[in-house]
Amino acid sequence: MLRHAKLLLAAPLLALAAACTTTSPDYCAVDVRGEIETAMRTVETKLGSGCEYHFDGYFQSLLTLAEANPDKNNRRYFSDHLMRVQEMGVISRRQAEGLYNRYFNVKFVSLQGDYNTCSQTCPIRKQVMSDMQAELHDKELGLLRASNDAASFYRADHLLKETDLVLEATCRACVAGGTR
Repeated sequence: MLRHAKLLLAAPLLALAAACTTTSPDYCAVDVRGEIETAMRTVETKLGSGCEYHFDGYFQSLLTLAEANPDKNNRRYFSDHLMRVQEMGVISRRQAEGLYNRYFNVKFVSLQGDYNTCSQTCPIRKQVMSDMQAELHDKELGLLRASNDAASFYRADHLLKETDLVLEATCRACVAGGTR
């Protein structure tokens, strides 16, 4: 009889627990809209309360919001946001700098480092240029569409074209000189 009573008590509790888990909204879901700074603070609150694995999705949503509301200040807002998220420990300083530079700086993160161009870049030149082209697409979103900074975007585009020419000439020289 006691066993039967325990089962009768347990059944409603299990049903209630199941109902709560199936009907409650996703805790980490964020409707990113409104003012960009307010949306960033909302995202930061979620990141600080167990939703750090949603950073990439949040970041893309913030970029989409900025694209819908272009403003030269968006570059600064994203810089500040990335530094706050880094200070929270969600991303590293290197990741924060990489993301900012990928979207909001004319310099390319796809081509960095102190290495020998002949031996390390020339063999993968097409891949490097493809990576830089993809990054230019991200710069178009960050610089041109989100920040309304056409001059910086076109400087980045020009830099990409110059890099392609310099790498082509350098790699030809490496092959001709047998330095590869």
